Amino acid sequence: MKDKILSSLEPEEPKRDVALVLSSGGARGLAHIGAIDILQERGYHIHSVAGTSMGAVIGAMYASGHLDDFKEWMSTIDRKKVLSLVDIKLSLDSISKGERIINAMKKIVPDCNIEDMQMPFCCIATDAQSGKEVVFKQGSMYDAIRASISIPTFFSPVRRDDALLLDGGLVNPLPLNRVSRTENDLLVAVNVSGRDYQRQSIFAKSVRKKEIDSSKALTILQKLNIIKPDDDFNYYSLINRVISIMINNNAQMSIKLTPPDILVNIPMYRYATFDFDKYERLAEIGRQKTTKAIDAFETKQDKQKNKLQLAMQALGR
Repeated sequence: MKDKILSSLEPEEPKRDVALVLSSGGARGLAHIGAIDILQERGYHIHSVAGTSMGAVIGAMYASGHLDDFKEWMSTIDRKKVLSLVDIKLSLDSISKGERIINAMKKIVPDCNIEDMQMPFCCIATDAQSGKEVVFKQGSMYDAIRASISIPTFFSPVRRDDALLLDGGLVNPLPLNRVSRTENDLLVAVNVSGRDYQRQSIFAKSVRKKEIDSSKALTILQKLNIIKPDDDFNYYSLINRVISIMINNNAQMSIKLTPPDILVNIPMYRYATFDFDKYERLAEIGRQKTTKAIDAFETKQDKQKNKLQLAMQALGR
């Protein structure tokens, strides 16, 4: 009987297989790259990925085996390049076509089918007509990404059969319930979709006026009263602020319904949705926050292991 109890108390080997979930969050999602770097450095093996919006972009780059190529490209992005990737579309449903950014990415990382990736991957979009989530698990990687990043009022919605697809963050910004799992893996979530009330316009006040004036596209937006260089509060920023609140609440609900083993929470109030020229800074924040989250998790695991060992010693007497 004692031997049976001792056997049941034997400490298990630390779990190292990871099902990784990456949230929406615009440019703040570049922190996902730093999170992946640390997970790998600490000896964790990512075997599946799920993501929404920017989380879908980073997750797809990793699952397809091209994250290093994407990182190299991002290190070359400055404010001028960010502006050049905005293909203005003067219409009632959106500001940008969203084609130029996808075409630019295709030059760096070739398209592939999701089912042919190196590991299970899925991403989320929102059906604007039914209000339900659409889960992409097969088909073109870039078709899935483009649907998942369709930020309302900014990128054009994606038409797919009878559906009109919008950003997946509207229904499932942190798809903890959609990632592929194995019996003994760890569920790890990186959440950068926290509220961002201080900076919600397309480009924040900190952008120098001469940079804004040098962009024909943004000059058009200013003339349309969508962006004011001296005022961060307008109808566009108000819509995005409402969306930000909704996305954050949905992410918190997802965490409650499917609690991850390791949660990396990164609100990052200082950075705006389109701060893609801040890659190095954002990736470093991801590295720092993930290091702290893993340290806390491993400390907790060590304490539990020590308690088990003490219990075994007491029974062995």
